[in-house]
Amino acid sequence: MTSTLARAQGSTAAVRWPGSSLRSQIIILTERSLTAVIRDPQIVLFGLLQPVVMLFLFTQVFANLGSTPHFPHGISYVDYLVPAILVDNAVQSSLQSGVGLVEDLKNGVVLRLRSLPIEPASMLVARSVSDLTRGAVQVIVILVLASTMLGYSPDGGFTGMVGSLLISLMVGGALGWVFLAFGTWLRRAEPMQNISFIALFPLMFASSAYVPIADLPTWLQIVAKVNPLTYALDATRSIALGFGDTSAVLPAILICGLLTLGGIIFAILGFRRPL
Repeated sequence: MTSTLARAQGSTAAVRWPGSSLRSQIIILTERSLTAVIRDPQIVLFGLLQPVVMLFLFTQVFANLGSTPHFPHGISYVDYLVPAILVDNAVQSSLQSGVGLVEDLKNGVVLRLRSLPIEPASMLVARSVSDLTRGAVQVIVILVLASTMLGYSPDGGFTGMVGSLLISLMVGGALGWVFLAFGTWLRRAEPMQNISFIALFPLMFASSAYVPIADLPTWLQIVAKVNPLTYALDATRSIALGFGDTSAVLPAILICGLLTLGGIIFAILGFRRPL
């Protein structure tokens, strides 16, 4: 009797399913997030309208800033502004990573997934990848509309456009992990919205996004020079416009790398806390 029970237990242990690979989990969960977006027409509509509104509103409202004393000679304001719009859109999209995670925590999706043999990190990576994919679509929409309707034709050409796209997505991915970390610790949508308003809007306006730093008030120049988004904006603009000075590219990559690493560590630590 004892030997029969032991063989049965051994047989059960032998066929126990250990779960899918981490790669498979990330792919499946990413597809789940993207499918949920595609099936919701409102999310698709407003997700595409957001960059369109930003593009046309900013190019019209701030057009006169192209005549400031230190504005680059021979550069139209559309060419100057579009790289900033790419980064701004990436920053705005990164917030959705934290908000989307908070929603999954509140509606019980994360709780159900935790009952399965799934690595917690795969849920976070899938959320990051899906939101980065949405951001890439929005950035492409911005570039297409700017080129066809506003005459956006930077000196960097197609290569410069692709380079600026990649830099903006790098910024969005890094900040996405930062907001994922906030989401895992705060676990409420309201504080996430407040953080975005308090931090992101001042960071964008106190930078080289819409006007050269030299044309800002003195105190804003000081803030802009230590603002990490300034490096990302300068790197995106220098690549898109074909500037010879690419000194901001390496600092932008390093800053994004540090933000990503810190975001991943704190996001995983916060995600492992009891629900």
